[in-house]
Amino acid sequence: MTEIDDTDRAFLRALSADATLSAGELGRRFGLSQPAAWRRVKRLSDAGILAGRRVEIDHEALGFGVTVFLGVKLAAKGRVSLEDFERAVAAIPEVQLVHHVLGLYDYRLRIVARDLSDFERILRRRIMTLQGVGEVEANVLLSEERRPGPI
Repeated sequence: MTEIDDTDRAFLRALSADATLSAGELGRRFGLSQPAAWRRVKRLSDAGILAGRRVEIDHEALGFGVTVFLGVKLAAKGRVSLEDFERAVAAIPEVQLVHHVLGLYDYRLRIVARDLSDFERILRRRIMTLQGVGEVEANVLLSEERRPGPI
């Protein structure tokens, strides 16, 4: 494991809030030169701690007003490979995340839809038609608070 100090943690917190921050801006915020800040970001990237930078898209602004977390239990383990199911469900454009989990359901999917009737269409025509799908449970997202987690 790579040793990180308080400045590294401050960089990680700042970048998790705004991934577009430049090394120059990070340096100004934390009292370092641009090259020193760049070296820290590069070291964190090379170590795999800083695993990438993402742009957050406001799906609601694009017309996708409903987010659903769908629990999927496969009908019969062994009759469909996990990789085949994961590949098939990941090919559905409205599926944002596919998590293989331990518990009552085998998978948790994060799905965006325009509205509830659009979600029903996705569920009936795309999810339930996949080989191996057994039980499902849908939870509609009411609100979301983003928490960066421990750093």
